[in-house]
Amino acid sequence: MERVLEPEVMDSEEEAREYDAMDFSQADRAFAEHAARLVGDGQASIVDLGCGPCGIAMLMAELLPNARFVCVDLAGSMLERARVKLARLGLSERVTLLHADVKATGLAAGSFDLVMSNSTMHHLPEPIKLLREMKRLVAPKGALLLVDLFRPLSTEAAWAIVDQVSPDDSARQRGLFFASLCAALTVEEAQSIVRAVEIAGAVVEPCSSRHLRISRERPVVPS
Repeated sequence: MERVLEPEVMDSEEEAREYDAMDFSQADRAFAEHAARLVGDGQASIVDLGCGPCGIAMLMAELLPNARFVCVDLAGSMLERARVKLARLGLSERVTLLHADVKATGLAAGSFDLVMSNSTMHHLPEPIKLLREMKRLVAPKGALLLVDLFRPLSTEAAWAIVDQVSPDDSARQRGLFFASLCAALTVEEAQSIVRAVEIAGAVVEPCSSRHLRISRERPVVPS
């Protein structure tokens, strides 16, 4: 199946509301736990590229009480929903929201112990730009983690995944999920991008029946 692009930014209030209502709790928890293991339990600076309503950072803030976060998204409606939730949870001082393009954040190079991105790559017409920005932002001893959908072989296979994972969601939510599967990269395409960006130590692999993972543990750098 050829890749079918979807809108890069989900910035309407309706889209933000529909997305926020979808149940990503299991996948989000798995991502947060994996990301937390990559940085350990000490102080850490973490940036989330394409944070949406900030669910990942909220989970990680519980797991990493000494970490601080910068959460980046180009959708103002998503950030507004995140701002309300962070204030309610008392996390506003630990989580900074940044309205910016994930492909060119303007943040300082090499300034984060962990650069992460969850379910953002499939929105981008040129995903390589996201990987370049991740490489630019990560500290010399930093870790990388990106998780996204991978594209099924056919539209029939994509709908089968939707039926399996989201049988009780609304028609709108199911349509968003299907569009995301069609817009995703294949594992081989992701591997090609990582090679082109030259991210040393990065591993690309499927991590579920519908997700791929690009990860790099914190390398040992000679002192």
